[in-house]
Amino acid sequence: MQEKYIDETKQGEAFAIAERDGNSKKLFLESYGCQMNFSDSEIVASILNEQGYNTTLKVEEADLILLNTCSIREKAEQTVRMRLSQFKNLKKERPNMTVGVLGCMAERLKTKFLEEEQLVDLVVGPDAYRDLPNLLKETEDGRDAINVILSKEETYADINPVRLGGNGVTAFVTITRGCDNMCTFCVVPFTRGRERSRDPHSILDECKSLWESGYKEITLLGQNVDSYLWYGGGPKKDFAKASEMQKATAVNFAQLLDLVAKAVPEMRIRFSTSNPQDMSLDVFRMMAKHDNICKYVHLPVQSGSNNMLEAMNRQHTREEYLDLIKKAKEIVPEVAFSQDMIVGFCNESEEDHQDTLSLMREVEYDYGYMFAYSERPGTPAHKKMEDNIPADVKQRRLAEVIALQGELSRNRMKSYVGKTHKILIEGISKKNKNQWKGRNSQNAVCVFDMLEGQKIGDIVDVFVFDNTQGTLLGETVK
Repeated sequence: MQEKYIDETKQGEAFAIAERDGNSKKLFLESYGCQMNFSDSEIVASILNEQGYNTTLKVEEADLILLNTCSIREKAEQTVRMRLSQFKNLKKERPNMTVGVLGCMAERLKTKFLEEEQLVDLVVGPDAYRDLPNLLKETEDGRDAINVILSKEETYADINPVRLGGNGVTAFVTITRGCDNMCTFCVVPFTRGRERSRDPHSILDECKSLWESGYKEITLLGQNVDSYLWYGGGPKKDFAKASEMQKATAVNFAQLLDLVAKAVPEMRIRFSTSNPQDMSLDVFRMMAKHDNICKYVHLPVQSGSNNMLEAMNRQHTREEYLDLIKKAKEIVPEVAFSQDMIVGFCNESEEDHQDTLSLMREVEYDYGYMFAYSERPGTPAHKKMEDNIPADVKQRRLAEVIALQGELSRNRMKSYVGKTHKILIEGISKKNKNQWKGRNSQNAVCVFDMLEGQKIGDIVDVFVFDNTQGTLLGETVK
């Protein structure tokens, strides 16, 4: 998947920030899908904050309800439709309330939302959030409003996102939008448009502002962050037409990482999502150069079979992927990887499936995001390929992939036992209110007993004495 991985614990999560004096209207904003969507919601909240809206967690008091949606899987769209149906009675009670759909699902379905979901007044695609004030005026005049035009330029670089929810410690910084990789299974290029990169100066300014505001970790976000290329603006596909001066002064992802690491030297830096075909070894060299760049990469492969990689239009082979992993580990021996994996893609044979399992064993992923293939309308696979793997075969193969990843995760977690790790305290453990939770550089979650004087946002030395499949158990080094 080209989207940043989906966090199932955050589907349909609403966020609110402190009220702004003078704002009289209420916005209920709920986000689904990838972290890019959650980041976009912060942009939307910032735009509407200037239009007199304060965020609320109480849907019944909202003047405006917005769902920021995902189209990456059918289940995500079904969830949004069910959620919309829950607003019908509320809409009858409060006919002046406006209901809108934002994001990828809005872009994919466009006017169908206005036709099929009678309560939807507003449909806005990912590149049209600046137009929200104008669109809301149209709804106030009794008209349905829609803007799903995709842009080749929009990066929202000049908008300072509000920080919705969160822990005040970690934050997202979007550096690219859109995607040029036409993976046959993926809807993202059609819902988010052409890839374009954000001005590095605005990225550095946002990172510095976050540090000054007390944040301790940032994640640089994009559908494909390692494809970042700034040469003065415009789609990456037009770089060949750039002037010699533009080409000479262009900034790629490895160079951006270097700039960010130097600009906020005490800030932890992560990035996601990466694409193997665009990943440069220079990125790993920067990771080795700077202590504040975390030693972790989410590097989706989707399949271990060359047959499937070709059918998916992934622009790399199994051998190239494994060679990249091998060289990365030579440059950064402590680096950890996670994966996205799709099982049961069109024509996947049992041998193809076994290739996926063998690749997983060779890479030894820390963890992964694994799905059975479901065709998405509008994608090349939907148009030209038959979804011909029986559901029971998909589920059996998925179960085998999940079981293997569980085994690999336990082994990887075990490798961290008996060592001291620097853990950023992000919050309180859900299972024990007397324990902190945080992550090490490799993104592994660690829980440990609280000590007097410790607080959220501290980076502490923790000795790990045991592990579960997904969690490290530790104690503060005194």
